[in-house]
Amino acid sequence: MPYPVEGLPHQVTIYEVGPRDGLQNESAVIPVEVKAEFIDRLADAGHKVIEATSLVHPKWVPQLADADRLLAGLHRRPGVRYPVLVPNPRGLDRALDLGVDEIAIFASATETFAAKNLNRSLESQFEMFEPVVARALDNGIRVRAYVSMCFGDPWEGPTPIAQVVTVGERLLGLGCYELSLGDTIGVGTPGHVTALIGAFRTPERLAVHFHDTYGQALSNTLAALRSGITTIDASTGGIGGCPYAESATGNLATEDLVWMLRGLGIETGLDLGKLVSTSTWLAELLGRPSPSRVVQALSKG
Repeated sequence: MPYPVEGLPHQVTIYEVGPRDGLQNESAVIPVEVKAEFIDRLADAGHKVIEATSLVHPKWVPQLADADRLLAGLHRRPGVRYPVLVPNPRGLDRALDLGVDEIAIFASATETFAAKNLNRSLESQFEMFEPVVARALDNGIRVRAYVSMCFGDPWEGPTPIAQVVTVGERLLGLGCYELSLGDTIGVGTPGHVTALIGAFRTPERLAVHFHDTYGQALSNTLAALRSGITTIDASTGGIGGCPYAESATGNLATEDLVWMLRGLGIETGLDLGKLVSTSTWLAELLGRPSPSRVVQALSKG
């Protein structure tokens, strides 16, 4: 039975990142047919936004080397968006060739991670993003932006709020429709979340992306909801991490998020039973239990 809490949104969008952010860390190569079925199962469960893959060079993320084949053969359901991550101009070229209509770019809030992940400085990353976003928009492609290391960086420590806001506002200024604030190594806490969101001029254009390294993902999500956020990134089964930051553990599990939101009377449009069934199916294929506590509980009856 739901128990609504005053001040929270009545409905939220769950931006599903499992097929991209969830699978990118898997060492065993997953067949493209399995990835396609995974995506279709997610759509069948009610997802309206499913980040399908990344058009990154296979050298950097071998798991996603089949992105072109996946997108070419994807069964696209009406009313479902299938954005892809595009790291650079070459990735955008591929997106245009494949008829992609929504992309995401991935920026850093810290100097060290920009160097390690993008081979750029904090400032020069924008030299890469500006033409990508401009050309995408000129071709009618919507652009979302991620910012990683928004709460802390394993090499630099806590990330100054003002630094995150500067990077984020510049990305929004390029024309990105939404900015996802990433707690890449999972060190954020609710007060920090509230302070960071409150520092932005347009919080209605923000989303949040939490990793559960210290078990704070759900409490941080609740803080974000209280701050007016209505788009939450999550990964079915809680799979994923970041291949460029070893301390980054799994994403916030979609099922755990849906369980909490359902208890608060917040509508997601998702079928929890179908999500649990999908995570159980995927866990068997990956050869290990799902890290999601809700999946563990419900799959045992």
